[in-house]
Amino acid sequence: MGNQVIPISNLHLALSVVLVFIAGGISAALRLGLLKSLAWGTVRTFVQLTFIGYVLKYVFTVNNLWLIFSIVVVMCYVAARASVKRTPGVPDYPVTLAFWSLLASTVLVGLVVVRLIINPAPWYTARIIIPIFGMILGNSMNGIALSLDRLYSEAYLRAGEIETLLAFGATPWEAVRGCVKDAMRAGMTPTINSLMVVGLVSLPGMMTGQILGGVDPGEAVRYQIVVMLMITAAVAAGCLMLVGLSYKRLFTPDGALKGEITGSRQ
Repeated sequence: MGNQVIPISNLHLALSVVLVFIAGGISAALRLGLLKSLAWGTVRTFVQLTFIGYVLKYVFTVNNLWLIFSIVVVMCYVAARASVKRTPGVPDYPVTLAFWSLLASTVLVGLVVVRLIINPAPWYTARIIIPIFGMILGNSMNGIALSLDRLYSEAYLRAGEIETLLAFGATPWEAVRGCVKDAMRAGMTPTINSLMVVGLVSLPGMMTGQILGGVDPGEAVRYQIVVMLMITAAVAAGCLMLVGLSYKRLFTPDGALKGEITGSRQ
């Protein structure tokens, strides 16, 4: 067998659904009400991944820079919508702010990795860029969702404190700085926790996939280190950008705390 990839036949792929039946059985036994979500999620997984598989075959063959960039933009928009929908406590879903934060952090960190570390020829190789940017986005959208949710929850809890600081002459930034720090910590904590236990508790997806594909474990480890560090940088940059742009939405143009924030204390 050597370094060859072990193929998964259609029959074996169908057998993997048994794993969902196990989860569904647990849900039914405990009456969790998750059967419909599990079934729909499984169907979407098959359809979406099958579709994207055919799309990627075409994109990898064409390998056009503008097509790749368009796909990255669409990925950022989808990720922005998904992340903002996870923050029910945030009024007027800031999809635009999330989109620009994700796009800027993903492109910045992704290009550093692709151009300076991996450096394929040509540098805009779709087979490299799309998986790298996808991993960055998948982790960044969770981070910015946590940071945005924590920013608003802390503002609701500290509304009285913020108003007091404003009354004593503090600027909006000075009044809300503590909330911003807590929001940044919330967004980055899961990523930092992953750094602490990677290799000891879990073998991440990219490393596992490369090993299953026959890549030497030492080389797979090198790639995984780069991936972990790029994700950390991207999450930090994305959270900082989003929180830095979003905290101003807590205040009116004249620097007063908005009514929906102060009203949360009632």
